[in-house]
Amino acid sequence: MAIYLSKESKVLVQGMTGGEGMKHTRRMLAAGTDIVGGVNPRKAGQTVDFDDRAVPVFGSVREGIEATGADATVVFVPPAFAKAAVVEAVDAGIGLAVVITEGIPVHDSVAFTAYATTKGTRIIGPNCPGLITPGQSNAGIIPADITKSGRIGLVSKSGTLTYQLMYELRDIGFSTCVGIGGDPVVGTTHIDCLAAFEADPETELVVMIGEIGGDAEERAAAYIREHVTKPVVGYIAGFTAPEGRTMGHAGAIVSGSSGTAQAKKEALEAVGVRVGGTPTETAQLVLDVLAVEA
Repeated sequence: MAIYLSKESKVLVQGMTGGEGMKHTRRMLAAGTDIVGGVNPRKAGQTVDFDDRAVPVFGSVREGIEATGADATVVFVPPAFAKAAVVEAVDAGIGLAVVITEGIPVHDSVAFTAYATTKGTRIIGPNCPGLITPGQSNAGIIPADITKSGRIGLVSKSGTLTYQLMYELRDIGFSTCVGIGGDPVVGTTHIDCLAAFEADPETELVVMIGEIGGDAEERAAAYIREHVTKPVVGYIAGFTAPEGRTMGHAGAIVSGSSGTAQAKKEALEAVGVRVGGTPTETAQLVLDVLAVEA
């Protein structure tokens, strides 16, 4: 099983003909993703050859959907144009939009995530690595060859830590790994993914990676207490962050004790989540829990 993305997903790539779009489209195809088209109004009607597959370019998302039945899109569009690209996809009726772009103004993210909610489109991101269902489909920039299909669900704010936990737990494997992004406003939250993994019969355990800033992890802890029956193992990035220092992710804003790694760790442990002190320790906790559950 999988959440949000499977081998049946038909994927468009907005910005496919740009440098990043070309590179990652090739990687997604190699991972088995059914990429059915790119979108670039200036290159509509052309095709782009990726090794043994020629991918058509459409003038709009709507044209791509009508021609291919696409139900997902990956957005590699510069920040100034990302809002328009996402709104176009939402208006065309896309079910899933994975917004990789970094540096989108927060007011643009607020606008398109709210708009997508009214239209029933799920947004992953922005400023995220995307998501992968190993062995089935990969929408974004997550390396496809560092893990395999298995029984762990993973949701993470951090792209790098997504990859590290995928690699460290590669012998067990994952149902789906979702990088939700670390901006202050994202379309899909820890809670959304926890709910989806709870409902997925083949996900046995969930790894939740958070980081300093905001209160998303505290809200996730409250949700876990009321709604999640499967074991959850957590990791919070930022225990060693110097006080008052601006960090890399736009959402990593700490004010007083609010948003600190310690506060998040305590909130999660209070509802039974085992929280690792390092990524490697977190992976070992997963192995320990699964050994007990077996």
